[in-house]
Amino acid sequence: MNEAMRGVTGVVLAGGLGRRMGGVDKGLQALDGRPMVAWVIERLAPQVDQLIINANQNREAYAAFGYSVVGDRVPGFAGPLAGLHAGLSEAAHPLVVTAPCDSPFLPADLVARLRAGLEESGAQLAVARTFEQSHPVFSLVRRDVIGHLAAFLEGGGRKIDRWYAELATVAVGFDDEAEAFSNINTPEELALHSRR
Repeated sequence: MNEAMRGVTGVVLAGGLGRRMGGVDKGLQALDGRPMVAWVIERLAPQVDQLIINANQNREAYAAFGYSVVGDRVPGFAGPLAGLHAGLSEAAHPLVVTAPCDSPFLPADLVARLRAGLEESGAQLAVARTFEQSHPVFSLVRRDVIGHLAAFLEGGGRKIDRWYAELATVAVGFDDEAEAFSNINTPEELALHSRR
């Protein structure tokens, strides 16, 4: 087994309401004949020891991919942090990486590079960055931040970058793979990326 994936749980974030996609479940929308989440799983699963899908609706459809499906423990579709919290709560490993269900082109070396950055810096969280833009839903965190995250959520916090601003964080550059972080939020973007 690749050293970079040892001791890492992957969490696919599919818990949102898909408002910009017209209120449909984004992860289950077809891209080139397969649900978007299938492309994400195909890229992320080989990089981790364990894979969890965070979903709050259509859980049977997600379970059909053969991985554990967990819902948010925080009510009211509280966003990606609630999904991370659910994943951290179920993770069997000390490191947890997240990727959203609407980013089917994510880097094949996402975990290896985030982990190298995390370990070199001794940080609590490594976040992917392309040029000046951070991608907070692509991050590798130490599972022991769960208490801090739970307190942040209980206090009404929802903004992912505000939460990790309170942690020891390292940004890991992916300028060479900027296109890999393209995400698909609308029917127009879905059409644009088909047959890419």
